[in-house]
Amino acid sequence: MKVSVGGPLKLVFRPWVEGLENVPAEGPAILASNHLSFSDSFFLPAVLDRKVTFIAKAEYFTTPGIKGRLTAAFFKGVGQLPVDRSGARGAGEAAIKSGIEVIERGELFGIYPEGTRSPDGRLYRGKPGGLARVALATGAPVIPVAMIDTEKIQPPGKVVPKLMRPGIRIGKPLDFSRYRGMEHDRFVLRAVTDEVMYEIMKLSGQEYVDIYATAAKRQIAEAAKAEKEAAKAAKAALAQAEKEQAQKEKDQAQKDKEQAQIAEVQAQTEKEQRADQ
Repeated sequence: MKVSVGGPLKLVFRPWVEGLENVPAEGPAILASNHLSFSDSFFLPAVLDRKVTFIAKAEYFTTPGIKGRLTAAFFKGVGQLPVDRSGARGAGEAAIKSGIEVIERGELFGIYPEGTRSPDGRLYRGKPGGLARVALATGAPVIPVAMIDTEKIQPPGKVVPKLMRPGIRIGKPLDFSRYRGMEHDRFVLRAVTDEVMYEIMKLSGQEYVDIYATAAKRQIAEAAKAEKEAAKAAKAALAQAEKEQAQKEKDQAQKDKEQAQIAEVQAQTEKEQRADQ
């Protein structure tokens, strides 16, 4: 996959990289990245000599049909781990378990602290579960990563990617060994996550929004729904107003016609009266 996917990606898109020396040549580490595009999980591994294992939603591995099988084969080929996001706690526990297993094998574990792609290119609040708990349970260093402009290459809903150079900035490893054994303290988890997100913000230059990306997506969806409903209501009101105006004009035309007929009858009567006289 490094040759068949990574090679063409680097050849076609020519991604630029800063801080490559911050990724250790061997040994475990956690790569914590912002998440702008579906392609993030391909560009980052493509520029590294080592394998990076990300977690991916189980739907990528279970979709039926030829396209589904090809997608599953591709994700397995690039070393993605399927995580079932159903249930009360979603992907949390499964992601933590998968991450710890990857670290214990001495490999690189990639994770997106935001939990989902940014809906508008801004950086959102990191979720304190997976990243911090894996880091504190294993003692592995956390390396902040910033993906640059990947959302412009293939925005959601676009099939054909735009040819342009994305960027990758890799920060210095963060050591959280001082919190070892405190992976169940929610205040410590929050502090670790916020420190990582702050470093990602500095690397990416993104505007930071102190809410979860999932909440932002929900707000955007609700706003879009409200706007659609308002437009529908406005269209219906306009149609009703036009209908009422047309009826009003029709009634007025009928009234004018009746008045014209009355005037015509009166005129004929007056003419006949003059003739009689």
